[in-house]
Amino acid sequence: MKSSEFIGKFKSRYLWLNILGMIAVVLICIFGLKYGLAIYTHHGEAITVPHLKFKSYQEAEAQLKRLGLELQVVDTGYIKTLPADCVLEQTPKGGERVKSGRIIYITINSSKSPTITLPDVIDNSSLREAMAKLQSMGFKLTAPKQVPGEKDWVYGIMVGDRNVVAGEKIPVDKPLTIMVGNGMRSASDSVSYVEPTYRNNNSGGNDVDDFEEVPVPGE
Repeated sequence: MKSSEFIGKFKSRYLWLNILGMIAVVLICIFGLKYGLAIYTHHGEAITVPHLKFKSYQEAEAQLKRLGLELQVVDTGYIKTLPADCVLEQTPKGGERVKSGRIIYITINSSKSPTITLPDVIDNSSLREAMAKLQSMGFKLTAPKQVPGEKDWVYGIMVGDRNVVAGEKIPVDKPLTIMVGNGMRSASDSVSYVEPTYRNNNSGGNDVDDFEEVPVPGE
């Protein structure tokens, strides 16, 4: 190919149209990808999360729906003074900015007090051991009630005026009273002492011991 022919191809209108077309396609792809991702990820869009604490579940759900956010319950708690289904905690916190469609996770108030299974501490541990174990599990304790028995030994547990047993489910807001020995013996455990009886061979009925007189030599 002559140099004049090669240079002439560069002057061809068809060639330049093709080059310009390819450049246009590349630019369209670059800008399309950039703005497409921005639209898909809601670039620059942010919604302020409302404060939901102490609102009812229904109220919180309606408020988030209006803002384009979703609601999901992930846990329950219990506060006696608050109504059931009241929002106790939320994540993200109120005031944070999130994108549309974000899920807000909440903890709501249970309708009834949660229960804990009573461990085997009755007649199986000292007062100190029982108190440490029960308090670590979340039980509330009143002052121990002393009963006759071995000092500081746990003989029972009461909820109100009712005796409870190991394995029973107790509401966490019900305080426990530990029945602990005071170191005194119970009257029902007293021992009766009986005076011994001695056999008496004296027919006369006098309390005289029988003995044999032994003569002394030389007398």
